Amino acid sequence: MPEFKPKDQTNNISNLNIWQALIPIVVLVVLLAFNVLEIYQDDALGGSNQFILLISAAVAIILGTFKGVSYKKMMDDVAKNIKSTAGAILILLMVGALAGTWLLSGVIPVMVYYGLQLLHPSIFLAACVIICSLISISTGSSWTTSATVGIALIGIAQVLGISVGMTAGAILSGAYFGDKLSPMSDTTNLAPAMAGTDLFTHIRYMTLTTVPSISVTLIVFLIIGFNLETASISENPSILKDLKASFFITPWLFIVPILVIVMIVKKTPPLVALFAGTLLGAIAALIFQPDLVLLVADSAGDTFNSFYKGLVNTITGDIKIPTDNELLTDLFQSSGMKGMLNTIWLIICAMVFGGVMEAIGALQTLSKGLLNLFHTTFGLFASTVASCLALNATASDQYLAIVIPGKMFSKAYKDKGLAPENLSRALEDSGTVTSVLIPYNTCGAYHSNVLGVPVADYFVYAIFNYISPFMTLIFAAFNIKIRQLKNTL
Repeated sequence: MPEFKPKDQTNNISNLNIWQALIPIVVLVVLLAFNVLEIYQDDALGGSNQFILLISAAVAIILGTFKGVSYKKMMDDVAKNIKSTAGAILILLMVGALAGTWLLSGVIPVMVYYGLQLLHPSIFLAACVIICSLISISTGSSWTTSATVGIALIGIAQVLGISVGMTAGAILSGAYFGDKLSPMSDTTNLAPAMAGTDLFTHIRYMTLTTVPSISVTLIVFLIIGFNLETASISENPSILKDLKASFFITPWLFIVPILVIVMIVKKTPPLVALFAGTLLGAIAALIFQPDLVLLVADSAGDTFNSFYKGLVNTITGDIKIPTDNELLTDLFQSSGMKGMLNTIWLIICAMVFGGVMEAIGALQTLSKGLLNLFHTTFGLFASTVASCLALNATASDQYLAIVIPGKMFSKAYKDKGLAPENLSRALEDSGTVTSVLIPYNTCGAYHSNVLGVPVADYFVYAIFNYISPFMTLIFAAFNIKIRQLKNTL
């Protein structure tokens, strides 16, 4: 994830009540439901959902104007919101570029080639969870995990005939498990900072709910895997031959993703690492797949201009690698940076809506309203979870879903005699992991685009992501390991 610096969210200058704060949200939910279910279905992300977000923002602007919030204040907060996503937008563009060069160079095909031989269909989904967990813990980034091994695993699933929705759910379950527990993750650092505890206390305490959640996830995927009817690669060996016929397959190509992962582990900024990965992919394409570079350039001459054109076409636009296998031909295509523009458009519109809601005080009103609903310890946890979920759906950003509840609820936890790591764990269990379940949230938009799987298709299978909030509520309901201020774990 891009680096984040939390903003001050305490300047609420309007006097909205809870029902007024809900008006733009109701408009958003109703219009999105109509837009997706009745009119556009899978094409809704092509622009119509973006306009719905702007309509809902307009409703919030009208509400704020009536409540005395200046138009300038609202636009200033919109500008801050959009500015905070600049890193994410640039990362999206680099991921598109990287996906293109990794396809053309053979990096993704070589992952598919060896993955098909190593990953048996019955354990494939569970293996996706484990592989992505390890990568995400190492890099501290669910975004990097999707952009590297995630794309290859989706390709393997398509060849094996396994649902890409199931596979994406397994990928994201593992990616967010690792993201939560990695000390290099920005959200894992942000949550304890907001709650008032230290990083490693937070990570140790979070394992109490996170390990059971990932264990349930693995069991479910193992059960699904052993009941899937899929064709093993031994039943269709021509796929491996077709892969070798279309690409020069060599283990040396693994050097490219390994170098990118090492850079991330060494705390290289993600944007720099992805840019380097794009260039490494381009170099590998020139070394191992020069004929394909010329094919993409639509040029027979092996001149500098032809190679340059082939690489730039790959980085910026649509390419399709022809093969003798229809399935592989459908798989081996990329839209480069151009393919990320719909997602970028969606993020910008979501940030407009979130910025206006923040400026008119609606987000703070919703959090306060949820806080006032409950007075027991379980109620406090439940209101924290509900607040994080609501902010992921309204602010469209997981950072705000951690920052605002963290600030709003920290005193309430102290007043209840609860250690701050209770709050930091609840923020991660509900704010971090559920962001990917909202199509227009920055995380949902990113992962669905990178993996090429709509949120609606993977939602049910992102088991870890929606079990986590329930797990933290179960622990609170039965008073399991709820640390008091004077107690130690």
